[in-house]
Amino acid sequence: MTDIVKDALNRLARKDLLELRAYINGEWVDADAKLAVTDPATGATITHVAHCAPIWADRAVEAASAALPAWSQLLPVQRGLILRKWATLMREHAQDLAVIMTAEQGKPLAESVGEISYGAAFLDWFAAEGERCYGETIPSHLPGSQLLTKLQPIGVTVAITPWNFPSAMITRKAGAALAAGCTMIVKPAPETPLSALALAKLAEEAGMPAGVFQVLTGDAVAQSARLLQFPEVRAFSFTGSTEVGKILLKTSSDTVKRVSLELGGHAPFIVFEDASVEDAVAACLNAKFATSGQDCLAANRIYVHRSLYASFVSTLAAGVKKLKVGHGLEPGVDIGPMTRRSVAVKCQAQILNAMSLGAKLLVGGSDIDGNFVQPTLLADATDDMDIARDETFGPVAAVFVFDTEEEVLQRANDSEFALAAYVYTNDLRRALRLSDRLQYGMVAINTPKFTGAPIPFGGWKQSGLGREGSKHGLEEYMEIKYVCFGNL
Repeated sequence: MTDIVKDALNRLARKDLLELRAYINGEWVDADAKLAVTDPATGATITHVAHCAPIWADRAVEAASAALPAWSQLLPVQRGLILRKWATLMREHAQDLAVIMTAEQGKPLAESVGEISYGAAFLDWFAAEGERCYGETIPSHLPGSQLLTKLQPIGVTVAITPWNFPSAMITRKAGAALAAGCTMIVKPAPETPLSALALAKLAEEAGMPAGVFQVLTGDAVAQSARLLQFPEVRAFSFTGSTEVGKILLKTSSDTVKRVSLELGGHAPFIVFEDASVEDAVAACLNAKFATSGQDCLAANRIYVHRSLYASFVSTLAAGVKKLKVGHGLEPGVDIGPMTRRSVAVKCQAQILNAMSLGAKLLVGGSDIDGNFVQPTLLADATDDMDIARDETFGPVAAVFVFDTEEEVLQRANDSEFALAAYVYTNDLRRALRLSDRLQYGMVAINTPKFTGAPIPFGGWKQSGLGREGSKHGLEEYMEIKYVCFGNL
């Protein structure tokens, strides 16, 4: 462990939040086998957590099934009290949770603090939304009958969560499932188990009953496959790559589970001729380089109208040059390491491919120091480059020129990734047209910020199935039951 990580962890106010054991049926359990947790900035080992064998999934499913009747029969307000207490504890210990996150994930500490706040908001939101889970009455088509629907919890659920948002993606899924009356087993990414275990510690402290919320650490592939074999698991939610999502979707088909998938993105960022260059550049820096570019919402294909192109590119280049690269625990850092080495390698390959096909390197380049990628700006990108077709999951920005609205609309929609799109324009009619015609699950007009607990987060095409957040996120974990009363 490097000194900067060791010192930060030694200063934790709640050292017990650095938990190394899995959490099953209300008990902290260890394993002989261990999973190493590393600092992505240096590759040094931070610690080891329990490497649960796939058979441990059996225990977790059994416990979740046993806990389901009592949890689902609690009043919604009673479940909400526990979720709200959990959120309060997250906020009280936000600094400790953020340090743990940055140590294992690498993102700048300020972003980790922001993620804890973001994650806690989902618990509060779903605590309240669970109390407003209304059915409906239906005008009867049958004489003397009364018709109604009610929403009921789907049952035992599983969340398979990613390493780029190791806390918020847990609370966004668990908040909905638990508020709905379901139980949940979380399989966190092997790169970031410490954040999940710290959340489990606080959930236990908030009064979560045994078996309602569990965390299994270890091999992602083997444990996920095991969990999805059980018919008792009625729904699962996954955030990650489209490739893995397709595999999990096939695996779950044998038992016909409810599936929620939040998969890859390749967001277009479109700047029209009537936009403010300064505003658009500031937003582009935010939308592209947050989470060091390791974000499915990242602005990857930056389309700029020819009349603004030169000014936009030069202004963006000045902003990219100011981004500070370093360890996430260092003050003032904007860009941390890539959590996975493979991400850094892919960034390098995309940069080299683009340059070989005529892109101009204005900032950064193909040099890689361990897991670090220098913030990079490529100008004069074209649609035949890899960076135009494949998701860029790092701090590499590619700028494309366009001439007409119809042209850029066709190019933006020409992708199987359809999670989010950004538009900058001061023309209201154009904004309305684009919001309608862009084939994406989410469209942001003149803003880089649009996520949060109240919104239905999700994509079209191969960017996923279902929605997270909002009332629709709660519905992912509920079944509709129709009831007909005859001859009353």
